[in-house]
Amino acid sequence: MSKIQRAILSVTDKTGLVDFARQLSGLGIELVSTGGTAKLLRDSGIAVKDISELTGFPEMLDGRVKTLHPKVHGGILHRREIPAHTAAVAEHGIQPIDMVVVNLYAFEKTAAKPGVAFEELIENIDIGGPSMIRSAAKNFHDVAVVTSPSDYPAIAEELTRTAGALSLATKWRLAQKAFATTAAYDSAIASTLERIPDLKNFQLARSPESFPPILRLSFQKTLDLRYGENPHQKAAMYSDGSGVGVANARQLQGKELSYNNIVDLQAAWDLAQEFDPDDAAVCVIIKHTNPAGTATGKTLAEAYKRALECDPVSAFGGVIGVNRPIDAEAAEEMHKLFLEVIAAPAFDEAAKARFATKKNLRLVEVERAPQKWILKNVSGGILLQDADVRPLQDIDLKVVTQRAPTPEETRALLFAWKVCKHVKSNAIVYARDGQTVGVGAGQMSRVDSAKIGAMKAQLPLKGTVAASDAFFPFPDGVEEIAKAGATAIIQPGGSQRDPEVIAAADRLGLAMLFTGMRHFRH
Repeated sequence: MSKIQRAILSVTDKTGLVDFARQLSGLGIELVSTGGTAKLLRDSGIAVKDISELTGFPEMLDGRVKTLHPKVHGGILHRREIPAHTAAVAEHGIQPIDMVVVNLYAFEKTAAKPGVAFEELIENIDIGGPSMIRSAAKNFHDVAVVTSPSDYPAIAEELTRTAGALSLATKWRLAQKAFATTAAYDSAIASTLERIPDLKNFQLARSPESFPPILRLSFQKTLDLRYGENPHQKAAMYSDGSGVGVANARQLQGKELSYNNIVDLQAAWDLAQEFDPDDAAVCVIIKHTNPAGTATGKTLAEAYKRALECDPVSAFGGVIGVNRPIDAEAAEEMHKLFLEVIAAPAFDEAAKARFATKKNLRLVEVERAPQKWILKNVSGGILLQDADVRPLQDIDLKVVTQRAPTPEETRALLFAWKVCKHVKSNAIVYARDGQTVGVGAGQMSRVDSAKIGAMKAQLPLKGTVAASDAFFPFPDGVEEIAKAGATAIIQPGGSQRDPEVIAAADRLGLAMLFTGMRHFRH
């Protein structure tokens, strides 16, 4: 292992840079830097050369040209073991560069800014940074390339331990990460620029129709899971780097999350986020991705107890999602039942203390993240669709029966509709205002879902309402719901037999609302 003599530092994200640079300098490594990075180091009392001292050429074109120079790339790319290379760089006065510490202009952050100007977007496309990263990664035998502040501590420790050298294994790992970094960066640029339909009236297209002609995905592995859906399957979790959503949640306690835990956690979180925390507290109990109980309440404790009443047997070993921070009162109630995971925006200190006695229970804090797309694997490719996030509006609702629903029935119908959206098709949900009573999920026949939802009910069905995620193909589903004791139904409509279905509802004295919107969940 050869000692690192000279390093170039040029970073946008300056997290941890001063300490790292001070450690490099303390090992006798000469530091060369650019622009704001050089100023930061100099202001911190660290000796540093400007890049122009190395190249003999000033930074120019408003910083567009700083490191694009033979004395930079020759210093990085020449192979030390090839005599012709060493002779060539010596002839042209090119000094070896043994480490490149670079991260890139924040293009994605810039693109996400509301109303970003086209010129600002273009100027945040880094040219010199990716070029140096790729040069260093290509010549990893001789050059270490550092693209993430998270690597600084381990690199500094190894350099200190080995008197300023890095192993080939370390340099290879860093090179792999470097190529992944530039690939993700170019992917982000390409995907963003594809969303600009017209330069004359510049705007980033954000409409649901704007599916990219080439789908580029970039995720970083954050967790190796013990196994997948079953023990014979391997699994891992990847993050989009946004810091929000289930993949970026913060686990406060408990065993490591399993694949099935995470899938159920997403289902619980999605349904809980259907309800505005300013309107009411909501608690969702999920079992195998389906709601075993959902309820609102003035407090989370009340919402939890009402959700549990729906199906206390299925709730055992379930996953809970809520829309408000969990307090001591809610924690006390939830503590009584064996649960796998509880997901919330936050947990207060008293709640954490109460749950601490259940060391295997996972507590997870999740920051809300709206989903844009849903992906599913198919052999040879993937399917891509918009997330099903369109809210139901009053204008969508149409009374189709002789009897209109009462205000109480309407509130219950709208609640049931939100829950039904998150139940596997075919789905029938029986509910009262703010509380599920019976959930019929995932049946091949809608009438069977109606029967199962009624069969599973632990609370009285008389006076409930029912929601159906798709239309009734025959009147028999409506007849089964009426037999169970429900008085009103909400459904999309759109069947060829809608007149027969509506006639059955009128005959049975039911009120029925059409939404014009289906919520299949396959």
